[in-house]
Amino acid sequence: MNKFAYRTTGFAVKAFSDLSRARVTIHGEENIPEGAIIFAINHFTRIETLLIPYHINRIINKPVWSLADFSLFEGNLGKWLNQVGAISTRSPDRDLLIVKTLLTGEAAWIIFPEGRMVKNKKVYEKERKKERFIIESPEGKHPPHTGTATLALRTEFYRKRLAKMRTENSLEAKRLMDLYQIESIEPALERETYIVPVNLTYYPIRVRENFFSRMADLFFRELPDRIIEEVMTEGTMLLEGVDVDIRFGEPIRISQYMKSNIIKNDINSIMPINFDDEIPSRRMMKMSAQKIMQRYMSAIYSLTTVNHDHIFATLLKYLPVNEIEEEDFRRRAFLATTVDLAKMTAYRHRSLNQNQIHLLTDDRFKKIENFLALAIEKKVISRKGQILIKDRGFCEAPDFHRIRIDNPVLVIANEIEPLNTLQGHLKRLAWQPSIRIKYWITKYLQEKADFEFEKDYTQASCQDEYTKDKFVGRPFLIKNAAPEIGIILVHGYMAAPLEVKALAQFLGEKGYWVYVPRLKGHGTSHKDLANRTYMDWVLSVEEGYGIIKNCCKKVVMGGFSTGAGLALDICTRVSDIAAVFAISPPLKLQNFSAKFVPAVSLWNRLMKKLSLESAQKEFVENNPENPHINYHFNPISGLMELERLMDALESRLSQITVPALVIQGYGDPVVDPEGSRQVFERLSSEDKEYLLIRSDRHGIINGEKAWRIYQAIGLFLERVLGLKSGC
Repeated sequence: MNKFAYRTTGFAVKAFSDLSRARVTIHGEENIPEGAIIFAINHFTRIETLLIPYHINRIINKPVWSLADFSLFEGNLGKWLNQVGAISTRSPDRDLLIVKTLLTGEAAWIIFPEGRMVKNKKVYEKERKKERFIIESPEGKHPPHTGTATLALRTEFYRKRLAKMRTENSLEAKRLMDLYQIESIEPALERETYIVPVNLTYYPIRVRENFFSRMADLFFRELPDRIIEEVMTEGTMLLEGVDVDIRFGEPIRISQYMKSNIIKNDINSIMPINFDDEIPSRRMMKMSAQKIMQRYMSAIYSLTTVNHDHIFATLLKYLPVNEIEEEDFRRRAFLATTVDLAKMTAYRHRSLNQNQIHLLTDDRFKKIENFLALAIEKKVISRKGQILIKDRGFCEAPDFHRIRIDNPVLVIANEIEPLNTLQGHLKRLAWQPSIRIKYWITKYLQEKADFEFEKDYTQASCQDEYTKDKFVGRPFLIKNAAPEIGIILVHGYMAAPLEVKALAQFLGEKGYWVYVPRLKGHGTSHKDLANRTYMDWVLSVEEGYGIIKNCCKKVVMGGFSTGAGLALDICTRVSDIAAVFAISPPLKLQNFSAKFVPAVSLWNRLMKKLSLESAQKEFVENNPENPHINYHFNPISGLMELERLMDALESRLSQITVPALVIQGYGDPVVDPEGSRQVFERLSSEDKEYLLIRSDRHGIINGEKAWRIYQAIGLFLERVLGLKSGC
């Protein structure tokens, strides 16, 4: 290997990596041991042959050589590959060179056990309870190669033989040192040989024309389909951005496979053994190589980083019907990415570590939207209104070299086939009736809300003497006989579900189902609230929506104060809400605490710059109307989050078109009536009402005049929902 060429190539690959929009994340580098290492890696694109040696070299700080397909070693490209440490799979000295460099510690090696790029990711078969790794290729099926295991075994065999011959037969030891160009025997004997399984997962996989494919078409007419496909696939990944998760597994220690007496006899033999001699232990080592191969193949694919597309594609594959409502598909996707996946030991893409409620609401990260767009583009499914129609030939694989273009959905589904536990869960989920899916979602979200309240309350009660009684903050659901219409009723800032309980009971008596969520940071401690963002509150409301949506046919949003703002917020993003009522929505605040925030925030920043953290002011005192419910201290950070919520909502109010009722107290000391009037005027609803109540209190939903609010809401709902009396 030309070391100068190797270093120069490293710089070139780094520059290429920096220019690429691929986002590489390394996991498990602590699993890489000291010693002689062969990295066994899955092979899906040519990107691996460039990026993987570069990233491994940065970790272990030694040259990383690799085996490359013999077809690449033609002309100047072949000369360059030889200079930078790539060896042809048909090189006659290949095995000897690998063993020699592993013994001397000159380099680590990368070997792709599939033997070639597996473009369809089909590496696993399960027939009649028999499971095995089997690679599909244009030439047919074949098992994974055992070369990685064989080379590791041969390296460790000669290392142990050198140690034995050093004391038993110095001439043979000298001959072996000359054969493998070992200058000093001690370093060679101190190392051990390991195979480190490595998995690369790409997300998302999208294939389309790009700069590289257009240039290739411009300069090289009539390119083979194979080359066109590779340029389109890998060019899209590099130019449009793809997450590349490189995950190192636990190393396989090869010395544990050298304990057989047959192998030991050959290690201890004083007779000369040349590199390719037939020795009695060869059959035993072949058997060991098969076991090791199964072990590293299983490890490689157990390291797959599961992502949303894997879940969606596999659900689609297992669905027993060809027609499914998109909403039902979203429900199954939510359960698969939340409930079932949490039980798995599978590694998850970082986007799956977040709350997945968006799959049931607005799909704001476009996870389902982008997947369905891909599936429709590739004619895997079609859409008829809200019905998704699965193509009967979904699992029929096109030409091997075209599959990433023609049916990437099948490629994505194939990738997680070896994850048996996950496959079982997804298959069972796909076969469940819709009514059971709804029940599971409701049960899960309710239990989650209760669990999180208990956890937050327990933690708060240990830290804060001002913690409220537990019944104040617990979320609750009011059920009725017919689940026709359900209401999500949201409490205000620094309050708790008890704040809106009287209104909830009034609506329950009218026949509605009512769910009152607890906004994160509320009903526990003001210190808990200080650590929350307004997006935490948004998620609390969305989970409440998920509960009611899976119980009732129609959904109504309602809320008081900040809760009103959050009710309006979800109406800007979710299209199937029937109506909304907003009591004292806080587009503008006028109390002292809100006006005090900018000055306190400036003071805190100044104290932080002066390293006077103890002088920072985190809370301002609050004198609540309902001291048994509201916090006595108002966190500055909470007020800032409230302002962020209102700023985010203001520009989106015009997106609300559902029937709306806005109620405001004329003498409200907290919420400026002019602000709630602006809320009303910015709504695009054709059917909207504004009710101004003369009151000098903010908390108009409780107290002697609250019945007027309740009646107005009741009449509004009866009218816009077409009800004569109740539900």
